[in-house]
Order: sequence, then C-alpha cells, then structure tokens
Amino acid sequence: MSPATSPIRLSFILFIATVAVAVAGSAVAQPLPDTENGRYSLQPSGDGVIRLDTRTGAVSNCSNSPSGWACYMAPDERKAMDEEIGRLQAENARLKSQLALAAPGKTDETLPKSDKQGAPKAAQGERQGERKIEIPLLSDQDVDRVISFLERAWQRLVDMANRMQKDAAGKI
Repeated sequence: MSPATSPIRLSFILFIATVAVAVAGSAVAQPLPDTENGRYSLQPSGDGVIRLDTRTGAVSNCSNSPSGWACYMAPDERKAMDEEIGRLQAENARLKSQLALAAPGKTDETLPKSDKQGAPKAAQGERQGERKIEIPLLSDQDVDRVISFLERAWQRLVDMANRMQKDAAGKI
C-alpha cells in the first residue's frame, strides 16, 4: 500500500464523508419555508427570515425551531390606520346626515362669529335658518380721526428723517 492510501487515511476520508452526509441530511430536513411557486418572497433577517405574501401583502417573521420552521404574522399598523380612517369617515358622514336632518337649509359654509359664540336667537334672525351678519361701518367722525392720526404719524416720520440727515451731515 502506498502512503497516500493508508488505512488511517482512508478511515479519515470516510469519517469526513459521513459527517458531510449527516450535516447535509439535517439541512435537507429543515428547508426554508415553502414559497408556494413564488407567492412568498423571503428575505434573511437575524436568526430567521421575513416572508412577504405577494398576493395579500401580509408580512410574517419566520424562525427555525427544533420542531421546524414557524411563521408568525407581523403586526400591521397600516391596516389598523386604514380601519380607523374608515371608521372616522363613516362617523363623519353619519354626523353630517344627522346635522342636515336637525337643521334643514344648513350648508358646509362656516358660521359667523355670533352663531359660534351662542348669541341670543333674536340677534341671529327671526327664522331659525336665517343668518344675519351685520358689519358696522365707521362714522365720518371716526374716519376723520383715523386720517388725522395718519397725517401726524407721517409728519413725525418726515421730521425724524430730516433730523437724522442734519445730524449725519454735521458729523461729516
């Protein structure tokens, strides 16, 4: 026998082959979760994989345990938000219809301040659906006071600018 084919060498090669087959056998016994002909997309993550259902969009965390692969649904925050939005839209529609029944003739336009602050009904108008908005106009005396104030303020501004020019010219 040649040194390359000695019994110790052959038994070592046989041992390595046996270990390789055992490892391959355990790997075959625990394959990745089934992808069902491309329905699921798998992405490695930490000690397992993330599984995306390409039909429904559901996401699962899969991990390999001694009993085999187990997948658990990940919490879907988007679905919860969409359900809450739907619930709020339905409630909004229900409240609008109740408001329309309670106060016919009302529209989506904003209410004047007197209606929001709970002014007495006599100030709101004689009929329930009627809105009365009064804008008080300035009297001639008030307009004259405003014009006089603006004239005085303008004159003071011009006087101040002239003083600043004289002070700047005197320093040069």
